[in-house]
Amino acid sequence: MRTTGTDDFRILHVDDEPVISKSDDVNDVIGEAWGAENISLIALPVARLDPEFFRLSSRLAGDVLQKFVNYRLQLAIIGDISEHLAASEALRDFVWESNRGDHVWFVANEDDLTAKLAARNP
Repeated sequence: MRTTGTDDFRILHVDDEPVISKSDDVNDVIGEAWGAENISLIALPVARLDPEFFRLSSRLAGDVLQKFVNYRLQLAIIGDISEHLAASEALRDFVWESNRGDHVWFVANEDDLTAKLAARNP
């Protein structure tokens, strides 16, 4: 775990493990964010997510993401999800809609996250 950013906007970068395979597994991530000072966004690597997260019918994505929203924590999922996107039109639509908003973003890498943040706050 590491933090980056400014006093006004801090990012918590979490580790690749342990894997989040049920909604309760995200409680540790939320606890880390609340334990750190003034965290605005959590950068979560794709490797941290069970593949079931990307099968929307499993409901894991909805349950996990709702927890972040409930705690008013913005989330950026960082990494290559192209294989999952190729397998599911519903997931492509979900990611596209998420990236239009401010609560959950899917980005390929840290540079894309930096660009998305810069575009949001010109």
